[in-house]
Amino acid sequence: MNNFSLLNLPAPLLQAIDALGYTEMTPIQAESLPPMLAGRDVRAQARTGSGKTAAFSLALLAQLQPDQIGLRVLVLCPTRELADQVSKEIRGLARFIPNLKILSLCGGVPIRTQLASLTHEPHVAVGTPGRSKDLIGRNALDLSALTTVVLYEADRMLDMGFLDVVEEILRHAPDTRSTWLFSATYPEQIAHLSARFQQNPIAIEIEAEDPQGGIEQSFLEVENHEKPDAVIALLLQLKPESCLIFCNTKNDTRELAATLRQHRIPTLELHGDLEQRDRDETLLQFANGSYRILVATDVAARGLDIKALPLVIGFELPTDPDTYVHRIGRTGRAGASGVALTLVSKREMPRSLRIEEAQVDGKPHPITWGSLPSLTRASENPASSEAKLPPPQMHTLVIDAGRKDKLRPGDILGALTGDAGLQAKSIGKIDLFPTRAYVAIEVKYFDAAWKALRGGKIKGRNFRVRKLTS
Repeated sequence: MNNFSLLNLPAPLLQAIDALGYTEMTPIQAESLPPMLAGRDVRAQARTGSGKTAAFSLALLAQLQPDQIGLRVLVLCPTRELADQVSKEIRGLARFIPNLKILSLCGGVPIRTQLASLTHEPHVAVGTPGRSKDLIGRNALDLSALTTVVLYEADRMLDMGFLDVVEEILRHAPDTRSTWLFSATYPEQIAHLSARFQQNPIAIEIEAEDPQGGIEQSFLEVENHEKPDAVIALLLQLKPESCLIFCNTKNDTRELAATLRQHRIPTLELHGDLEQRDRDETLLQFANGSYRILVATDVAARGLDIKALPLVIGFELPTDPDTYVHRIGRTGRAGASGVALTLVSKREMPRSLRIEEAQVDGKPHPITWGSLPSLTRASENPASSEAKLPPPQMHTLVIDAGRKDKLRPGDILGALTGDAGLQAKSIGKIDLFPTRAYVAIEVKYFDAAWKALRGGKIKGRNFRVRKLTS
């Protein structure tokens, strides 16, 4: 029986597990938690969405003592988005552990801010390799007391060219540390990394019977110049509650998002040219239901935590099969069904064959070829698109106060259900950052909530409140 209560976890962690509604361990958690709790090195391979983050988060929190001084755990992630997501999950599981400091160390944030935060050392640092190396080089990130290093999505760090940086960071860490390596795939260079930096690791490989079993996959043949119209036609036909559209380049991402907005389809875009705050706000608005459509490069392929994402569209084929698997893995999560559609031009046909041949553990996995709806309506009347897509159910308010102001989600919820008079069911996701808070409100109550918070108080104080979406 895969029950968390069977593990020797501290009471605050069991309390957090219960509060989060976790009851049964996933296979990766059941296999990896016991050796990690016993202090063993672990090399774990499991697909996206299998519960890897919660597995190592519980293990690292179980070994921490808040009265200890010095950095004890370093988690390295390939992207800022994934590092932020990991930080949030660790904080959620650590909610009942007092005086535990968790710090996110990523690029896109002024380094002076992080240098100031590091004057009081955290217990846990979650960072990208580049920024972590920079801080180590400045003698600001001291690894001398480190007990655990987590390499999360190691294959993605390899793809992004971070492997040399990761190796340099590991050379600064004490030899006595534990090293936990988690990856969706296990290429040869990751095997070499494990052999060099891990001590007799427990090897864990979790294979689903069918990794894309709940996902309906189709390739659609369409020439490149027709692809924007094809996306619009698919959105109008399927009317998804939410849809993530992948592009291979930043330029394609910008152009497709602009085209959709011209057709009055509210659309967000996510790519590497965005500033950190814009990236944060893009992701949270998509996750909280303020926007239904997100066009992104593969920076969003991992670490994007959307509980229910019914549709993924590939605007073009990626260059390798693993990226395709990660893209479609954004839908059909946690047992839900999903649809993954990929637009393929004649020039991309050779790539489509490689993807079919390498779909599941190198075994052929034929993909259905589907047909497109009519493209003429999409290009003829841009104004018609707006009426045919369901509008977002939520809008987002920004409160210019956050964790540094000792603000908690319960304080915001209390202000909205108190003086503002909203029912709790009309209030969606609340995201807290150090100096900002974002709250999703049902559209029909949005203006009332904004006016009430502007004119009232939260936790006895007045804060600036503004509309992020309207």
